[in-house]
Amino acid sequence: MPIDIKRGRLAFQRLGRELTKIAKHPAPESVHKFRTNSRRVEALLSEVAPELNRNDKKLLKLLSRLRKKAGRVRDLDVEIASLRSLKIPEGNGHKSQFVDTLVQERAQREQKLAKAFNRETAAELQKRLKRAASEIEIPKNTEPLSLTLNKLVKLGRDHVPLTERTLHQYRIIGKRARYIAELADHDAEAKRIVDQLKNMQDVIGDWHDWLKLTQKAEALFGGVRDSALVAMLRNVTQAKFRQSVDAVAETRAALSSKKSEPAHAIAPPSRKPSVGSADPSAAAVA
Repeated sequence: MPIDIKRGRLAFQRLGRELTKIAKHPAPESVHKFRTNSRRVEALLSEVAPELNRNDKKLLKLLSRLRKKAGRVRDLDVEIASLRSLKIPEGNGHKSQFVDTLVQERAQREQKLAKAFNRETAAELQKRLKRAASEIEIPKNTEPLSLTLNKLVKLGRDHVPLTERTLHQYRIIGKRARYIAELADHDAEAKRIVDQLKNMQDVIGDWHDWLKLTQKAEALFGGVRDSALVAMLRNVTQAKFRQSVDAVAETRAALSSKKSEPAHAIAPPSRKPSVGSADPSAAAVA
């Protein structure tokens, strides 16, 4: 099934709309949609278009810079929501203190993001988006499903033990492959792969968000013996890691038509389980 060029150009249009919104006010939903649609445009230009012109290269460079700034704001939005969802006695007040710290950092990051999306930058980005959308040329015989499967070779064949680092790489590879598969025009197999990859991407992304939150808490409050909050966050993060490992195993099996790997084939997280800490199920995850 060939690429739906109309669907491809729609990514440029959606990104342009979110750009207008985020330039006015970087609300959490706008920040998230800007990052998602910018990655779709990047995947289309970098993975599908046969050649990048001068405008495309400048557009990708500009998007990369702005997406990183938007990503820092988005990460804080998720971290604040996740932290607030934890049900834990206040005790020494670490949770409230941590929330306040993240909220303050979020306000600072929002100011920097708004400054980055100044009028001149927004106008340039809109101009380059329109030009790239009008000039993009994709060979008629380009098959998005074939491109996707080529990117997913490692997901189906690579059976090395998973670590925190390699697990995050699976999310990155899966995300780009998913955006390419979305370009297929009403293809049932492509939709199946998109759904599988989205599930894996969401589960790993959830783990990664909790991991970053835990690392920040450890920097503020120390280890599990120093803070009940840190102990709970570590346990939640480790539970999320195991869920991510299962999601990768399911995706590998789905793409290779093989049975899921046994649990002992997967490497555990690098941290040792915390002693005497709260049960991860006690946390209400948003």
